[in-house]
Amino acid sequence: MGKVLIIGCGGVASVAIHKCCQNSEVFEEICIASRTVSKCDALKEKLEKTTKTKITTAQVNADHVDELIALIEKVKPDVVLNLALPYQDLTIMDACLATNVHYVDTANYEPEDTAKFEYKWQWAYRERFEKAGITALLGSGFDPGVTSVFSAYALKHYFDEINYIDILDCNAGDHGYPFATNFNPEINIREVSAKGSYWENGHWVETEPMEIKRVYNFPQIGEKDMYLLHHEEIESLALNIPGIKRIRFFMTFGQSYLTHLKCLENVGMTSIEPIMYEGKEIVPLQFLKAVLPDPSSLGPRTKGKTNIGCIFIGKKDGKEKKLYIYNVCDHESCFKEVGSQAVAYTTGVPAMIGAMMLLTGTWKKAGVYNIEEFDPDPFMEALNKWGLPWIVEENPELVD
Repeated sequence: MGKVLIIGCGGVASVAIHKCCQNSEVFEEICIASRTVSKCDALKEKLEKTTKTKITTAQVNADHVDELIALIEKVKPDVVLNLALPYQDLTIMDACLATNVHYVDTANYEPEDTAKFEYKWQWAYRERFEKAGITALLGSGFDPGVTSVFSAYALKHYFDEINYIDILDCNAGDHGYPFATNFNPEINIREVSAKGSYWENGHWVETEPMEIKRVYNFPQIGEKDMYLLHHEEIESLALNIPGIKRIRFFMTFGQSYLTHLKCLENVGMTSIEPIMYEGKEIVPLQFLKAVLPDPSSLGPRTKGKTNIGCIFIGKKDGKEKKLYIYNVCDHESCFKEVGSQAVAYTTGVPAMIGAMMLLTGTWKKAGVYNIEEFDPDPFMEALNKWGLPWIVEENPELVD
């Protein structure tokens, strides 16, 4: 069917690559490119005897547009799947424009020097992608990603209009460390220590970090404390879901994680402001990342489940309707299948599916789009097929 260039070789990329290799009818060839080519080579060696997919590797620094262009021209992929850092979204989009290749990512751009992530930088590319006749698919992970597809699916099949969405992200996994993050520590800690916000009646309402707490009884998991955070899919769903009055995003955190985080914050270790240390400039948060356990090493140690989904309140045929669509994923079975824990799995599988939607021409629209702007049905079908089955529950318990 086609060829994909995958940029990045961390935990999420590893899952996406495993899944591409399971789906070799669509992914005839993949090239894995990263700054550290030895990681790509190790993954190639592990997988190439198990799949019909032809795997090649390359070294690239995704901060440099010219290097990316040279690589794309050499590999000639049909789609570029960006699983590098969010700081590199724009350089990779520039390279895709220069070479006329479709683009897919899982997280929106954020500048390295400010903990502010929003879509404006990527949305600014709309006209250029349209003119080039290529597609940029933004946010094809789980949240953002699957949660947005859940929203489009709920609107298509269950509602005439959706007024309220609560996105709930619960990770009840236990890795046994006193403190570790389940994905890139720098991105994770920036996200959690930033001010929270939610969308209500056409504008943002800002909250202090972790100010709003709720307890929710998650199916297959039980009661957990969850906190309101700012999250990027709120921004696009607020524009793309008709009738919306409020969207909130909640994530669960255990007390031990929060206590450690508070302590690290209090002593300045989560700061992104550079400081001088022994004559060298360092960023405290980047140093902290270097001493914390690597998220990709948590797989063999993590037990328990994740539950991520959306609660919708809206109207159907003039009557109020409530619905909950969610996925439950088991850390140990993910590790058994692809050698990664569920947090990487729940992002890596939708990344493969997004690339597949463009590669097969199932989704075809030139321009820059968020994932909820396409027909959700083929994506929802693929989630069931490729390891993230979903459940629809009528009249769920609501979040107050």
